[in-house]
Amino acid sequence: MSPAAKGRFESFDSEVRLEDFGSEERFESFDSEERLVGSGSEVGFEGPSGENHFEGFAAKGSFAVSGGAGYKPAGASFHRIRRRSMNRIRVMTVFGTRPEAIKMAPLVKAMRGCGRIETVVCVTAQHREMLDQVLELFGIVPDYDLDIMRKRQTLTDITVRALTGLERVLDEVKPDALLVHGDTTTTFAGSLAGFYRQIRVGHVEAGLRTLNRYSPFPEEINRRLTGALSDMHFAPTAGARENLLKENVPEKSIVVTGNTVIDALIQVVDSDYRFSGLPLRDIDFGSKRVILLTCHRRENIGEPMAEIFRAVADIVSAYSDVEVVYPVHRNPAVIDTARSILGGRERIHLIEPLDYLPFANLMGRCHLVMTDSGGIQEEAPSLGKPVLVLREVTERPEAVQAGTVRLAGVKRERVFEEASRLLEDQGLYNKMAHAVNPYGDGKASQRIVDALLYFFGINENPPEDFCPAAGK
Repeated sequence: MSPAAKGRFESFDSEVRLEDFGSEERFESFDSEERLVGSGSEVGFEGPSGENHFEGFAAKGSFAVSGGAGYKPAGASFHRIRRRSMNRIRVMTVFGTRPEAIKMAPLVKAMRGCGRIETVVCVTAQHREMLDQVLELFGIVPDYDLDIMRKRQTLTDITVRALTGLERVLDEVKPDALLVHGDTTTTFAGSLAGFYRQIRVGHVEAGLRTLNRYSPFPEEINRRLTGALSDMHFAPTAGARENLLKENVPEKSIVVTGNTVIDALIQVVDSDYRFSGLPLRDIDFGSKRVILLTCHRRENIGEPMAEIFRAVADIVSAYSDVEVVYPVHRNPAVIDTARSILGGRERIHLIEPLDYLPFANLMGRCHLVMTDSGGIQEEAPSLGKPVLVLREVTERPEAVQAGTVRLAGVKRERVFEEASRLLEDQGLYNKMAHAVNPYGDGKASQRIVDALLYFFGINENPPEDFCPAAGK
């Protein structure tokens, strides 16, 4: 260790990590830069508030800390320090559902294209079949597959199996960072597993909030818990960043990236795409106004979903040029309600869930989207499609503010009224269709790669935050 090697100091509460960058020692900090001034068995560490001395036990990889303000937590005098080469970092991604896979796939590809990142992919397969078709589409073969899905699995089942499986994988891989996405049970379990192993956790799509712990359920609490366990926060929007700051997340740990789902969408939507199966193959998208419907959230199951479906039936009855395509979720409760209210009706097509490629291209061809999904609120506006959100609240208020989506609620009369406005008011339709999407420009994955290299000291400067107003 050479005297006067420059670097930054990083403290994680009761743990301090000393990272070795080959010829140069770097100490990473979220609050101040320091200069390493000593060498040998005792290393002096000069800072703005005094001198800290690290009494070295280099062979054991740990040091005792004495003196200096601001670096020793109350009641503790020993910090653990890890030493390793940081010329290249090992990053493990963990995901388990189709939406996670769609949004993580472009990030995996971007990391694999970076010579400074070794990428390891672990899937829990919380949703087996729906996950596999996305992996195949994007050409991703997982390094580890926990295969945890079981019939009639509960949230507890998923959490326990994911935690148990990830414990083994993390002990074997020993990644420098673990990346999770969004708000699923796999997301929460992955961040907790990383925390237990004292691995730096990065949260992709961080900072989304409804402030209602039961809506969406369990996603809202999964997001909050993951945020509390994460060290690096990749927020899709400035609004998400503000949510994190309100929760006292360190500002320097947040990067506004845009959403990776826009990266994925750009890669798969094709104006020349041809649908292969019925009824999509025979629908005249030129003369019919096709509404794409998705509805599956837990909080909508029961009477709210029945109200939504009654409104959809009313819309088709009122407008002779409207057709509805509804890929029905495989949840038996959703199937039963859909069949009882919408089954057998003219111009309403209840179809099997679509793979991502045909679904994305259906979204590109339809007239408008009615959905209770979170991700579709971000995707459809990129294709110029107005979105009616079939929920009372959304964790994506930027879309409402930008005018790309409208909250339609779950009551029959209101859903019908909101849909009718878009079907009858061409000015309103055009305004929504041409509003600027606040969620991304197709470069989110590269921003996250650049942020990772910055957080680990490989890049000197952080990436610029995504800003839709500036066209960045």
